[in-house]
Order: sequence, then C-alpha cells, then structure tokens
Amino acid sequence: MSVHPFEQLDPVRVLAAVESIGFLADGRLFALNSYENRVYRVGLEEGEGGELAKPGVVPGQCVVKFYRPGRWSDEQILEEHGFGLELADAGIPVAAPLLRDGQSLFFHDGFRFAVFECRRGGPPELDAPGALSLLGRTLGRLHAIGSRARFRYRESLSDADCGARALDAVLAAGVLPSSIEHRYARLAAEVVAAIREAFEAAGPLRLRRLHGDCHPGNLLWSDQGPVFVDLDDCIEGPAVQDLWMLLPGGSDAPAWSALREGYEQFTWFNDVEMSLVEPLRTLRMLNHSAWLVQRWDDPAFPRAFPWFGAARYWEDQIDDLSGQLEALQGPARPAW
Repeated sequence: MSVHPFEQLDPVRVLAAVESIGFLADGRLFALNSYENRVYRVGLEEGEGGELAKPGVVPGQCVVKFYRPGRWSDEQILEEHGFGLELADAGIPVAAPLLRDGQSLFFHDGFRFAVFECRRGGPPELDAPGALSLLGRTLGRLHAIGSRARFRYRESLSDADCGARALDAVLAAGVLPSSIEHRYARLAAEVVAAIREAFEAAGPLRLRRLHGDCHPGNLLWSDQGPVFVDLDDCIEGPAVQDLWMLLPGGSDAPAWSALREGYEQFTWFNDVEMSLVEPLRTLRMLNHSAWLVQRWDDPAFPRAFPWFGAARYWEDQIDDLSGQLEALQGPARPAW
C-alpha cells in the first residue's frame, strides 16, 4: 500500500523546513486545524523572526503551511501569496506570507511550503454590537483592493462548471450505493442545470479577486477587529461569494443590513448578485462531497469523516439537494 505524502511529514521534517530558510526553531510545534494542507504553529528561538515584531503579530512564533501535492501549481500559489502581500501593504488585516530574498514559496524534502505571520486573535463574535458593520467595512476594503487587478492563474467562479465537475468526480469515484446512485445522479444533474440558469439570468458579472472561503472559521478577531486568514482558496468571482458565507443561516435581514452598510462604505455591491446566494450555497454542497471523494486516499480524511460514504450520508445529501432545488426553481425570495 502506498503511503500518502502527508504521512511522511513528521515533526522533524516540519522543523527542518522552517530552519532551511534561516529561522531557528525552538522545538515548539502545534498542528492547526487544516485538512486540505498541513499547517503548524512553530516556536522560534529568542531573537529570531525580527520581521515579525509588529502590532497584531504573536512574537516568537510563525505559521508554516505545507501545500497538498498536486493541488495548486506554483504559479497559483504565488498568486495567493501576491494577493496576501498586496492586501497587507494596503493595511488590510490579513495573515501575510513572509519573504526570504524576495521569495515566498519554498521547497524542502519534496514538499512545497510557505511561512506566515502568526496573527493575534480569537474566534469572532459576530453578534457583538458593531461587529458586523466593522466586518463589512473590512471586507469592503479587501474587495476594493481585489478589484484593482485580475488573477492570471487562479480559478474563476463565474458559472456552474465547478458544480458539473464536482458531480462528475463523485460519480466517477464509484462511492455511491447502487440503490441511491441513480436518484443522486438525476437530482444533482437537475441542480447543476438550475444553478447554470441562475448564473445566466444574473447576466455578465463583475468579477474580482476574493478571499474565496470567507466563513467565520477563517476569521480571527483582535482588539482592532477582524483578521482574515487562509487565502488558499482565493478566487475570482462575484462579491456575494464572500458575503453570504459570513451569514450562512440565510434569514437574518438585520445582520445582512449591518454587514452591507459597512461594506458599501468602501466598494459597490450589485443587487443582482443576491440572486446567486442559493446557487452558491448549493455549489458548496456539491463541491464538499467531491472534495471528500477526491481526498479519501489521505488517511486524515477517513479518521475525520468516518460517516462519509455510508448510505445515510447520501440519503441526507439527496434530502438537502432536493430542498436546494426547490429554492432554486421556486419564486424569487430575499436571501436575507
């Protein structure tokens, strides 16, 4: 049985990688919550990491991310880094990569990795007074910077193609129980068609560089407000892709009003994009199943998602997608 590359990423290799670019690690090592890549907080010897001595950054520590082999090209990773550095230079609170001799992507023992600032902050409390308005302002600033240029290599979210690819990946994997496969395939195909119709009805969209995976789990909250972390899924797409994920419940109009009020202080929001909230939510559901299928050879996934692949999982998916299809095909309704 072949060994997954990440199974070879032991603490010795992690610390050796950090030291290969000139840092001196003190032996402290803490694995952070990440399945797609492997991410660690690493302690540094006293006096190391002088470039990290700035407000909002934890002194004596850095965050190192080892990229999943075969997922992104070097060019796509470097665009992620370039976007993070551009945002940081503009004063946007984001965990930016560190440069060594002008480089941000490094190689050690067969792995590609990058080192980032370890930013201060805890979980966001978005129901605190003023929190959503501040978050909206910060995201509006991020999107204003994101609209200044285009990605060359990163992916684009402008239609339902990624949903069709997700469905193909699930069906090709042969993981669906035979009693469910036909129902799932037929329903998911209807869902993809409805998503495509929604994008076509919205017309040409103004695409901009986005965080791409802007849910509360990718936010820290400091004394100064939100800090965006993990630009690994940065993408070009409609602005609402980042906004809807911050309010996933989809029913709190006052919360949306507060978020949007802050957002529009810095950039314009196209109301047409509100019609894409449910299509984007449905795309995320399809892509999540495909993501699990495509990562199942990584031993971390069976350990973390033992329920995946059981008949009950796919029955629940059919129920959820049926509800989403009704939302997509039914009369227009406010997203919030």
